[in-house]
Amino acid sequence: MIQFRTTALLVLLTISFSGNAQDFKFGKVSEEEIKETFNPSDSSAAATVLYRSKEIRFKYSSGTGFNVVTEVFERIKIYDKAGFDYATVSQSLYRNNNDIETVSGLKAYTYSWKNGKIEKSKMEKSAVFTTELNKYRNEEKFTLPNVKEGCVIEYQYRITSPFYYSIDEIALQYDIPIKQQEISISAPEYFVFKPNMKGYLAVNPKYSTKSDKINFTNKSRTTSGGGWGATSTEYSNQSIDYKVNTTDYNMTNVPALNEEPYVNDMDNYRSSVNYELQYVKFPQQLQENYTTTWEDVIKKIYKSDGFGGQLKSTKYFKDDLEILRGKTSTETELMGAIFSHVQGRMNWNNIYGYYVDKGVKTAYKERTGNIADINLILTAMLQGAGLNANPVLVSTRNHGVPMSPTREGFNYVIASVEMDGNLLLLDATNKYARPNLLPTRALNWYGKKIQKDGSSVSVNLFPYNLSEESVQLSVRLKENGSIEGKQRHTNKDYNAYLFRNKYANSVEDDYLEKLENKNHGMEISDYSIKNKDGKGKPILESYSFSLDNQADVVGDKIYFSPLFHLTMNENPFKLEEREYPIDFTFPWREKYIVNITIPEGYEVTSLPENENLTMVDKIGGFQYQILDNGTTLQLRVDVKINQAVIPANYYNGLKELFKNIVEKQTEKVVLSKITSNGTTESSGKGR
Repeated sequence: MIQFRTTALLVLLTISFSGNAQDFKFGKVSEEEIKETFNPSDSSAAATVLYRSKEIRFKYSSGTGFNVVTEVFERIKIYDKAGFDYATVSQSLYRNNNDIETVSGLKAYTYSWKNGKIEKSKMEKSAVFTTELNKYRNEEKFTLPNVKEGCVIEYQYRITSPFYYSIDEIALQYDIPIKQQEISISAPEYFVFKPNMKGYLAVNPKYSTKSDKINFTNKSRTTSGGGWGATSTEYSNQSIDYKVNTTDYNMTNVPALNEEPYVNDMDNYRSSVNYELQYVKFPQQLQENYTTTWEDVIKKIYKSDGFGGQLKSTKYFKDDLEILRGKTSTETELMGAIFSHVQGRMNWNNIYGYYVDKGVKTAYKERTGNIADINLILTAMLQGAGLNANPVLVSTRNHGVPMSPTREGFNYVIASVEMDGNLLLLDATNKYARPNLLPTRALNWYGKKIQKDGSSVSVNLFPYNLSEESVQLSVRLKENGSIEGKQRHTNKDYNAYLFRNKYANSVEDDYLEKLENKNHGMEISDYSIKNKDGKGKPILESYSFSLDNQADVVGDKIYFSPLFHLTMNENPFKLEEREYPIDFTFPWREKYIVNITIPEGYEVTSLPENENLTMVDKIGGFQYQILDNGTTLQLRVDVKINQAVIPANYYNGLKELFKNIVEKQTEKVVLSKITSNGTTESSGKGR
């Protein structure tokens, strides 16, 4: 029986030269492509993929078995400077011990129009860099030379991969338009894959089958004289025929994936296809299954040494746990003390994963580790304290939502504790997180809580409480349109978490300079901040300020928006329709109380009307109330979004809500100068 070696294999991509491929031969750029000044289908595009080709194929090598070869060929037109970024290309390469993906055959050129002809610039080897990102990933990056507005770039390379169990998603859509693309995936009949489509493009793959063969050369030796005579060697050839199943995606005029605000990760909505390996079946060998159920996936993860095995080790933290016990009197206090201990002791090394990197013992000793190292230490300590704690598998926001049961669906793990009928979620990898306030990277739909018997239940990861931002503003409006006053700014919950992660280590002068620039050149003085490092407490900022050009002075009238520099001037939602959810990360509330002293000698002659709006199903709301107290005005504004993620069918209502918010906040108060006889001056003098 001929043995197949299957330790090396995987599927990625290679050049397809079917159909119109002869029109896009590498190195043959046309004058028409060079002279094109914009994309006729999308004039706003900074660049366009003129042609893109990828093909996936298995290649058999004697001694190593099947590898997966990916050939890549792309030609891109760059219209203006905003498209220069597409001249830098990066390719992630997976590695595991001695197995590693490699790039070969790299060629890259830039083409420009100069002196009535096409000028060709070759990329040198010095423009190629390989970087070790972490123990599992390398990155190969290159930048094409002589990039300028109007140029065309093209490159081709080959990826050879020994891995079959993790297939990178094949993008069918870019952030720029694609005029033509040809993608082909070919796999021997021994490897059966299930395609999982994602996105909103209409895709019509074509399927075909062809024959191929593997040729073997067998060597045998014979020795005469009872094993002590002359030795002769004979060679014989043998071949095995097999079928190759091919899927082709030939697409033209693929639109760009337009960036929209409030999306957890645009890649989650990019049209793409992922090939999940279901099983491997070689001749005369047992079928090896890969597709499984969530129950099987969870149990395999839990039983592994790199996950569940780590929860069995307790000696390394035993002494520290006893100290924490002695300082607390209730289970809630003990849970909080354990969380704070792990959070303060451990430092995240920026490596994701639900399997440990160093292992919990080493990580605890060295005070650093990956996500699993830290949060499995936390889980083990909570369990060691007798609390009902369990790990929760998570897919981060930039990793997508796991739709099918594979171990690659998760890339993260947190801890959970059940107390008084409530489930608390904990992640000690961020210094400003706290129980039930996870790092925002982990707020992605549902996780899988693993029970001690290996079973699992789904856990909603999104927070329910509104994170509040409130501003109290006391303003004196001057006759020349400038303002001065005091501002008190309070951030709670996730707003405080985001502030601390962004500014906790900032130099105050640098922060204030950014704050002044953000507020249109505001001059700030007497600044103070409370609870900057106080995890879980609201952040309180207060300062005095002055700001010019906050009102329009026209004759004897003054026009101004009573929210001044805090006014929302533009609706963030611009698309006519939206196909994917609106993701605010967490529910939130913004409250403003503004007290305005108007200039002496003026009175109010026009005020915006009060407003009270509520979206259907109470998803969001907006209140606007302004009162005239003679020499002062008081404005109260309250905006609420009550859900972290809002389904796309509510988009039009949400867009309309923000349209009303912008319109109301930009409405003007009108002040008119009072005449000497106590009446208001009018533009209709002399009547």
